[in-house]
Amino acid sequence: MAKRCYYDILSVERSAGDGDIKAAFRKQAMKLHPDRNPGDLEAERRFKELNEAYEVLKDPDKRAAYDRFGHAAFEHGSAGAAGFGADFATTFSDIFDDLFGMGGRRGRGSGRERGADLRYNMEIALEEAYAGKTAQIRIPTSVTCEACSGTGAKSGTKPKACPMCAGQGKVRHAQGFFTLERTCPNCQGRGQVIESPCASCAGSGRVTRERTLSVNIPPGVEDGTRIRLAGEGEAGVRGGPPGDLYIFLSIAPHPFFQRDGADLYCRVPISMVTAALGGEFEVPTVDGGKTKVKVPEATQSGRRFRLYGKGMPVLRARQSGDMYVQVVVETPQNLSKRQRELLTEFERLSSPDTHPESAGFFGKVKEFLDGFGGSRASSAQ
Repeated sequence: MAKRCYYDILSVERSAGDGDIKAAFRKQAMKLHPDRNPGDLEAERRFKELNEAYEVLKDPDKRAAYDRFGHAAFEHGSAGAAGFGADFATTFSDIFDDLFGMGGRRGRGSGRERGADLRYNMEIALEEAYAGKTAQIRIPTSVTCEACSGTGAKSGTKPKACPMCAGQGKVRHAQGFFTLERTCPNCQGRGQVIESPCASCAGSGRVTRERTLSVNIPPGVEDGTRIRLAGEGEAGVRGGPPGDLYIFLSIAPHPFFQRDGADLYCRVPISMVTAALGGEFEVPTVDGGKTKVKVPEATQSGRRFRLYGKGMPVLRARQSGDMYVQVVVETPQNLSKRQRELLTEFERLSSPDTHPESAGFFGKVKEFLDGFGGSRASSAQ
């Protein structure tokens, strides 16, 4: 029976990188492994075929030979067809860890586990984000048990090496062609057992306490900024290293300012008279001060005024953003009789020079409609 192309077996292109080849192998190996397909001879055959392909394509020299000569490169003392060597055992151990969630934080036979990372959500005001602050937070967390110093064993005793795995944390057993490695069921992979657990922590080496921590919030932080406090997470199991604490910041909505990066925006209503004749007004700034904004004559609604350097500081930099003030001309309401008379008189005395934008717009509208009228008259003739 002709051998299938190694690239087809792994379902990768010939140009695939090492990472793509390894990922494709792991994906298929998890599906085809005999432990997941007991008694399925076809799955066993495909699993051996998959391993043979991977043994060749993962090695740069063997892959180069295969790309040049195909399967003929290995007909006399094959490189990839020989069983499951030590390198495969390592690779499959990685796959097994992926399948059953045993990879990562536990050292083999150490009995020590890194503590979990913690998350703390903190909301601060925009003014606090501007100036920075030092905040005190209280968090319930697991800390190292003082009674046993984190070992989990009763005072005067120590954990012992697990008799089932000899302190390795894993046990092996043969199954046909394979030697499989699994977490030791007696010590759950720790490599150690405690015969006399500590009464204070029940053998875990940790107890729950509420701690008060100081958090330094630098000026210029934004919504979603993350602050890491190394080693302030949960204590490790049985003397393992602690996890980290992550502070996630959110900025509370402000009644006056809207923020975009380091820039601030605000809208200020002004009277029709101020917009027409000019004037000035004061606006607050995020640092608690005030600044004057001069409005020139004939200012239109929506115009923006830029106040340089009045925005937010840039995080861990010396620059600051700007503040943009947008004026909105307010239409008078609840007019008295006299005010109506004055506005009516004003409207009577107005001209295209008084309202050039309106005059220009309606002039274009008239031209547009006249054009329609002219085209209709031509078609009627």
